Amino acid sequence: MKRSFVFGFVLVVLLLNLALGANVYLNNARPAANNDNEQTSLGVFEDALQKIHGEYVDGKDMTYRQLVYSALKGAVSRLDPHSEFLDADSFQELQDDTEGQFGGVGLMVGPGKDGQITVIAPMDDTPGSRAGILTGDRIIKVEGKSVDKQDLTDVVKMLRGEPGSIVNLTVLRPSTGVTKTYALTRAIIQMEMVKDINGGKAFPVDENQIGYIRITQFGEKTGDELQAAINRLRSQHVKGVILDLRWNPGGLLEQAVEVCQKFLPTGQLVVSTEGRHTLERYYAHGHGDELKNIPVVVLVNLGSASAAEIVTGCLQDLHRAVVLGEKTFGKGSVQTIFPLDDGSALKLTVAKYYTPSHKVIHEHGITPDVLVPLTDVEEAAVAIKRTPGSLDSIPEPDRPAVKAAADEQLDRAEDLLKGLVRYNHLTEKRNPEKMARK
Repeated sequence: MKRSFVFGFVLVVLLLNLALGANVYLNNARPAANNDNEQTSLGVFEDALQKIHGEYVDGKDMTYRQLVYSALKGAVSRLDPHSEFLDADSFQELQDDTEGQFGGVGLMVGPGKDGQITVIAPMDDTPGSRAGILTGDRIIKVEGKSVDKQDLTDVVKMLRGEPGSIVNLTVLRPSTGVTKTYALTRAIIQMEMVKDINGGKAFPVDENQIGYIRITQFGEKTGDELQAAINRLRSQHVKGVILDLRWNPGGLLEQAVEVCQKFLPTGQLVVSTEGRHTLERYYAHGHGDELKNIPVVVLVNLGSASAAEIVTGCLQDLHRAVVLGEKTFGKGSVQTIFPLDDGSALKLTVAKYYTPSHKVIHEHGITPDVLVPLTDVEEAAVAIKRTPGSLDSIPEPDRPAVKAAADEQLDRAEDLLKGLVRYNHLTEKRNPEKMARK
């Protein structure tokens, strides 16, 4: 009995030891699956890098920098459509964009919802806009080569080049299914950020004392150019303002805040950004509302994105403007540039934008207060008519129809402002003391 008990006890101990040993072995055999260790992972990366560099059949002239850059591009591209790894040339091109001059065809492009290279907005008076390329068009080939699965930065490089050189783009228009190839002559793209109704800098008011301001992009000069426009309109005793943000692809967050604060009292929350570790709030500073008691209508469409949506969402939230047109693009994430030691940089999504009432912009867009849709044909006519010289780029038989086409969104905005101006006038007559206190 005793011997059986001892044998049984020893057998149980052995089985327990065997189970424990197997568990320890299996845990140690799968460290990568359960242990997110920086040093271990970097070791795996370095080992793989060396193997590729030393053993890859076509890697004779391959450099470690090329491998590392390719790895970074692949890693960052998996995060979201707006994060990018930028080599030194691409980083410089990005800086040129915000400074307002570069050589290219004048198309603001980005990744569409299906990942294809999509035109966010054609810039005014550029080869792309004069050719009739529209917001939403998809670039499927450059110089006859497919750009499917190409990095956005690589496609932008293909589009840019020496002024006077020609680049061939094959473009698909999803709404019609029509594919067309354009031969565009590259030019110096000089971006004036703020324009009047005629594409100039005079900023006249019409017979109803209504003024018009178009912001084409939010670059380093936008706030200063807008201030000059406002000063000009005020000198003419403007009574209503149309702020046109259609086909505006966005730009600098700081400039969006600067634009907003020209329509808001000092201290008013403009926008907030929220990330994993940060919460930033941006408030109006400066001289306060420079168009106080003057009604504003903001025009938007699918080509209104990013910083343009910040301005639209803010002024709509605070009831400072009536928004008219079509739903905006829905690009409401914040990208921060992190320069790296070798001249390259990371453009990384670090937060999302929220309007003053904490509505999220990203993937939702801004819905207008007054919905006025345009067809593709109507949009194309509007874009052509307001771009100097673009009428000459279309076939002569089509020109009369384009000339006769009305901009219904602009017309509706003017009608709305006439009513608001008239209402303000009647209010002043009925309550002169109240208006004087304002």
